[in-house]
Amino acid sequence: MNRLAGSARSSSFVLVTLSCFFASGLGLYWLGSRYGLPAWLTEAAPGSAGTAANSPLQAGDIDPETGRRILYWHDPMVPGQRFDRPGRSPFMNMNLVPVYEGAGEDGGAVEISPRTQQNLGIRTAVVTRGTIAPRIEAIGNVAYNERDQVIVEARAMAFVETLYLRATLDPVRAGEPLAELYVPSWIAAQEEFLAVAKMEGAGLTPLVDAARQRMRQAGMTDEQIRLVESSGTISARTTLLAPIDGIVVELATREGMTVMPGETLYRINGIDTVWVNAEIPERQAVLVRPGAAVEARSAALPNAVFAGFVQAILPEIDPATRTLRARVELGNPERSLVPGMFVSISLAGPASESLIVPTEAIIETGRRTVVIRAEPNGTFAPADVGIGLEANGQTEITTGLREGDRIVVSGQFLIDSEASLRSAITRMDTMSEPAGETITHEGEGRIEALARGQVTLSHGPIPSLQWGQMTMRFALPAEFDDAGLTVGEPVRFRFVMRADGQPEITTIEPSNEDPQ
Repeated sequence: MNRLAGSARSSSFVLVTLSCFFASGLGLYWLGSRYGLPAWLTEAAPGSAGTAANSPLQAGDIDPETGRRILYWHDPMVPGQRFDRPGRSPFMNMNLVPVYEGAGEDGGAVEISPRTQQNLGIRTAVVTRGTIAPRIEAIGNVAYNERDQVIVEARAMAFVETLYLRATLDPVRAGEPLAELYVPSWIAAQEEFLAVAKMEGAGLTPLVDAARQRMRQAGMTDEQIRLVESSGTISARTTLLAPIDGIVVELATREGMTVMPGETLYRINGIDTVWVNAEIPERQAVLVRPGAAVEARSAALPNAVFAGFVQAILPEIDPATRTLRARVELGNPERSLVPGMFVSISLAGPASESLIVPTEAIIETGRRTVVIRAEPNGTFAPADVGIGLEANGQTEITTGLREGDRIVVSGQFLIDSEASLRSAITRMDTMSEPAGETITHEGEGRIEALARGQVTLSHGPIPSLQWGQMTMRFALPAEFDDAGLTVGEPVRFRFVMRADGQPEITTIEPSNEDPQ
């Protein structure tokens, strides 16, 4: 019994020990991913999440999928950190991407395996030739059509006896009475005319015509003169009638006032048509032409669509909003559009045939406009393009692409960052190996990990290579003795760039200054 109990206790001890060891590996990986522990702590034991220790591929091996030599693996989002075997990134929890020998020698091109393309969700599209008709959307506010406006004024000095419309914004119909005026000066002119008209004798026609002209000069209309002539009676009162249908937008008189010749009494604006002062973005103003058909909608009238046209492009740009004002005339048959109401307008710009690509494929950096071109050999390369019109999710390409080219429409930002890294690596290699000469670079750092033939350093900037501060692995020469090196020790080191792109330490010695 004692022997069996002892055996059971031993088995339990072994199981607990293994469980603690396994848990510690996962815990270290989690801590490294979250808090940035050194890389040698986060590289857990075989079988742990985020590693690929069981994978037969190592840096320097030939990838069976591509037949290319693998230099190292890295996370495209954190390109400064290199890994010597595949696995999961401790930074972004995504698969590490292999970097192949010779990549980047074609001006920023990058090669990505089909499996990695699928993991990144890369989609491509073909550059085609088609017609693009931009649709311009803008907003504006409704205003009176100033060309459909009339003024009602006094034709002679008169007294306002009666006002039939007493407030602004009152609606009015054509022929509706507006005011009744008493005009004293008409009495003498009418009496003179009637007296001459009753005279008998030859040669009186010029006198009658002259009397009639004096009534006209007094402000009487031809219709009022004919009424006096036919009736033979004097009338010193007149009723002003509305000349059009509309709205009274100005009322400048009241009952009992004395008005002078030419003085405005009413200003009436028609509302069968209205204007919309639309704000067009400055970059789209060139697409707007007078006479272009327009559709307008208002949130206050959700089921109504108003048709009209661009009447004029006003030669003035708002300096605050950088918009150009377009004057749009809309039909208003139901008189439902009123001044001050906001409407959205839509009009089609001039159509043009050109090369077009999906708008989502365009990368605008502020100084460059770039697309990622998918080459037939499976590589991807950035291409500078010129763009033109944009409509319905399509963008016009003016320069940089040809019909039939294939471009990336999804995942291009990861590829663009990868291509930029390749270009940087090419520049580093060029700087480090000019004309067969080996250049030694210097830096200061701290030892983070030691492994057979390798040392991991957290170093400061390397000006000679234009490197920033980072943590990375350096190779150690085969004959190098690392017995004097200690993890956590600040050091000063020199290194060279090998032909395979791997930095190799030449000398390393303790330093009194901590670069961190």
